[in-house]
Amino acid sequence: MADKDASTPRVYLARHGETEWTINGRYTGTSELLLTPNGRKQVLSSGKLLLGAGKLIDPAKLAHVYISPRKRAQETFDLLFDGEEGIVSGDRKRKLAREGILNGKVTTTEALAEWDYGDYEGLVTKEIRELRAKRGLDKDGKWDIWRDGCEGGESAQQVTDRLDELIQRIHAIQGPCMHGEKAADVVLVAHGHLLRAFAKRWLKYPMEFPLSMMMEPGGIGILSYQHHNIEEPAFLLGIGFK
Repeated sequence: MADKDASTPRVYLARHGETEWTINGRYTGTSELLLTPNGRKQVLSSGKLLLGAGKLIDPAKLAHVYISPRKRAQETFDLLFDGEEGIVSGDRKRKLAREGILNGKVTTTEALAEWDYGDYEGLVTKEIRELRAKRGLDKDGKWDIWRDGCEGGESAQQVTDRLDELIQRIHAIQGPCMHGEKAADVVLVAHGHLLRAFAKRWLKYPMEFPLSMMMEPGGIGILSYQHHNIEEPAFLLGIGFK
């Protein structure tokens, strides 16, 4: 951020690392997949470079971390904040991260669960469009999840509603801290579609707004505000390292 904006709170978007279905493009909502060895490496590399005292994501500046309940996101949180050395597994591992790094400021929330793909779970886009064609849908255009949602799963409005509620919670944390009055940064550990949906809602765009976004597995995105104003949400196109 420019020096004049350096004290403005940030929201960091952390996508989980690669899974087997990430590789082949299958829609992964409620299915529980763990990270591949490469997925673990992606997250560890991001954490080593970007998370730590004096780094981009400084634990001393964090007010809260919100995590999707899916195992791939929980695993990503563990790796991102704990690294790999001296780590035990499961609940004890998360307890160490919460107590040692974040002092309990960690919440697992369904608000960050990946889009429920319903009938489309485990399919790729081509298969979904073929299925919908057989069902007599999309006669006026190709399926677009941002507009059409998922049969047997969530609509765009349902995803909008749960994300808007989370954004309100984040605004309550960050609103009084627009000039760095206290630690107010937030990290979200979640999924590709869900985090892109969050970015749209953060910027106050409807889901169907044609804002194309890409986010690599294990990658980190950054949202914030212009002019220290909670009514002017923004995203960072690039960052500088000193």
